[in-house]
Amino acid sequence: MLLPKGTVVAVADGEKINLFRNTGDEAGLKLVAMPHQAVAADAGTSMGRQASAANPDHGQAGEDQFSAGIVQHLNQQALSGEIEHMVIVAAPRALGEMRKHYHKALSAILLGEIAKDLTGHSQADVEKALAGG
Repeated sequence: MLLPKGTVVAVADGEKINLFRNTGDEAGLKLVAMPHQAVAADAGTSMGRQASAANPDHGQAGEDQFSAGIVQHLNQQALSGEIEHMVIVAAPRALGEMRKHYHKALSAILLGEIAKDLTGHSQADVEKALAGG
């Protein structure tokens, strides 16, 4: 995947997010870690599956809420113009939940998605996945 200079890459799962900015160009990807605010885990989700005593799923509901919180943060940055280009790399389950909350402004700057959990991996692994490896 060719990424213009300045592209923000969000690497997330249901519990953690890392943000990177491409400081290289389309031909030479070079990710640099970005500082970011804490994500609110109570951003609200579709909550289609309610947890109950017979079917406790509190952990999944918390992860879904965190995923929604990530997108709320990214939506705000897209709306304010802080991000011009974005790629989201997320665990498949988290990515599915995140897609439900994309604002049109975020969708417009989204260059691609990779359904892969790389939150615990090195920056080099993220760069390799973005390069198609």
